[in-house]
Amino acid sequence: MFFQHMMGILYHPKAEWNQIKNEHYSTAHVFLQQISLLAAIPAVSLYIGTTQIGWSIAGGEFVKLQSSSAFMAAVAFYFAMWAACGFIAYSIRWMEKTYGGSISFEDCLLLTTYTATPMFLAGIVGLYPMLWLNVMVGLAAVCYSVYLLYTGVPIIMNIPEERAFMFSTSVLTVGLCVLVGLIVTSVILWSTVIPLSYIAG
Repeated sequence: MFFQHMMGILYHPKAEWNQIKNEHYSTAHVFLQQISLLAAIPAVSLYIGTTQIGWSIAGGEFVKLQSSSAFMAAVAFYFAMWAACGFIAYSIRWMEKTYGGSISFEDCLLLTTYTATPMFLAGIVGLYPMLWLNVMVGLAAVCYSVYLLYTGVPIIMNIPEERAFMFSTSVLTVGLCVLVGLIVTSVILWSTVIPLSYIAG
């Protein structure tokens, strides 16, 4: 059912949000059977891409990471995505009563997970980590995730669209702050706690 929803949310989001709303999952189920699989896509792809192909800014010289270094970075990134989903879901739960919503944390986590699905799936381009390609695909995924957020909030929260628009904007702000926080944290970790070791391509 999860994979059906994942595909449906990409092709006919409004209809799929209505189906998702009528289903109930535990927090453990969402983390262990949904987020765990989705978060593995960018983590594993980047590990393979950075160790087998290497980074390239514009198609020039490729620089690879040592396997041990890339593995530690991939594991840290994997669990950081778990934490990010949980934090955004908690923020939605904390803010939702202000906008007239009344949903469970599990519903907030589902909203977060399916909204972020395009960004998780876009992680597959990490297999070929060329900067301009990753940026373009990443931006397209973010744009579609924003669309999913604005279409999903009024359905999942069952609130009028005008209030849903304001709430979605608040959630989007939190999500962008989390994204920036992940980037900054990654840079700090990679330069201190988990230093990256490069090898020539």
